Amino acid sequence: MSTSTFAPLFVSHGSPMTALQPGAAGAFWRQLGAALQRRRPRAILALSAHTLAREPLLLAGERQHAVYDFGGFDPELYTLRYDAPGAPGLAAELLQRLGNARVRALPEAGLDHGIWTVLRFMFPDAEVPVLPMAWSPRASPAELFQLGQDLAPLAEEGVLIIGSGSITHNLRRVFAQGMPPIDAPEIRESAEFRAWMLARSAARDWDALLDYRQQAPHAVDMHPTDEHLLPWFIAAGAGGRLDAPQRLHDSLTYGCLGMDAYAFGPEAAALAEELPIIAAETRV
Repeated sequence: MSTSTFAPLFVSHGSPMTALQPGAAGAFWRQLGAALQRRRPRAILALSAHTLAREPLLLAGERQHAVYDFGGFDPELYTLRYDAPGAPGLAAELLQRLGNARVRALPEAGLDHGIWTVLRFMFPDAEVPVLPMAWSPRASPAELFQLGQDLAPLAEEGVLIIGSGSITHNLRRVFAQGMPPIDAPEIRESAEFRAWMLARSAARDWDALLDYRQQAPHAVDMHPTDEHLLPWFIAAGAGGRLDAPQRLHDSLTYGCLGMDAYAFGPEAAALAEELPIIAAETRV
């Protein structure tokens, strides 16, 4: 078993079209993948805003595949594949650790677009086993932070924990007056919310972060429903309270769909320092 420790991650996956028009976020995902592949995780535990259930549920199939959980996009999207190994062994470990009363497993497979559109840039060879874990969007940030804490030992055992969502996610804003340009200027509400998340993270102000819906500026506007931000708290819980969350990347699409990524825990700062070096090597 690998002894590498991986910082739990939160990534904003954006529109499904990111798979064809990756932009700044896609370039970052490639660089992030290059950093992670230097030690290569033994498996990926993926918790996405698009794979939800009433209680924690593991999709423990032997093989995974891309799920096209969207409609009305470029037909080319439906030809893209991401056929990765599943991780039934990791599922068995989690069942043993957490108990059947807290998590269930099904011999099913499927990677929603919040998972495969990111992984196809991070791990294009699709050789790292992936275990999707569904979670309840009715859970509070504090409850999901605790779920992350329960998963934390995996990060020290070679498992990469990825929460996939969106740092800002109000699709009514995106489509309010027709689809805006992908490079539209950022609206004030999005900028202020993202800045608040960054500042409270740097201050390790967990009380404010866990109460973001009441304390963050424009929280309900940027997250009319909060399932796209909740994976942030799962990854944060897996990293723990001692280390400040590190923002690894910030960019924007359509004026209000933030593409920020964060790393958590004691390995986060080193990863943040490594990424500019990889970016420079990539440009050479």
